[in-house]
Amino acid sequence: MTNHIGQLNKIFDSRIRIGIMSALMVNEDVNFNDLKALIDVTDGNLASHIKTLEDNKYIKVQKGFIGRKTNTTYSITKQGETAFRAHIDALEKIIKGLQ
Repeated sequence: MTNHIGQLNKIFDSRIRIGIMSALMVNEDVNFNDLKALIDVTDGNLASHIKTLEDNKYIKVQKGFIGRKTNTTYSITKQGETAFRAHIDALEKIIKGLQ
């Protein structure tokens, strides 16, 4: 049995970051409030996890306006998509190796 644990990405250890990345894998972009509702977390908690993903260049942040209200949307980067797919791949290999 090959050990795939070393292929897991520590950035995706958090259920919140997995939730953010999963939402962005299937949506072109998602705004802050929708992401918060999807993952069911507080503003501060979501913001800190978004910052980690942004710092690692896994997500891109776009700030804009709808009328006079600010609207921040998030999308996954190519680098983020590649890293997340590799993480999911490693998880699948670990699970298959245990069966």
